Amino acid sequence: MGKRINKEDVAHIANLSEIEYSEDEIDEITVQLDKIIDHVAKISEVDTSKVSPTSHVLNISNVLREDNPRQSIEHKEALKNAPESSDDGFKIPKID
Repeated sequence: MGKRINKEDVAHIANLSEIEYSEDEIDEITVQLDKIIDHVAKISEVDTSKVSPTSHVLNISNVLREDNPRQSIEHKEALKNAPESSDDGFKIPKID
């Protein structure tokens, strides 16, 4: 496969990203990005027409318990172990 990205592309992207690279770093990044793009191109060639779309690799369903409504505790019961309480809630120190 031919070159898909060149030094000018890398320098332009670096400029847009406000990242400074030396010439050696640009050369190295150019080679690395070109290899990555080639690899993605190879993966794109795989025939996936018979593979059904999936959002998860495992065949699982909701593993949570059923949500069964029930009576909650009374207001006074909720506040009984609080060090301090106000009219209808917990009393806490003021945060400055």
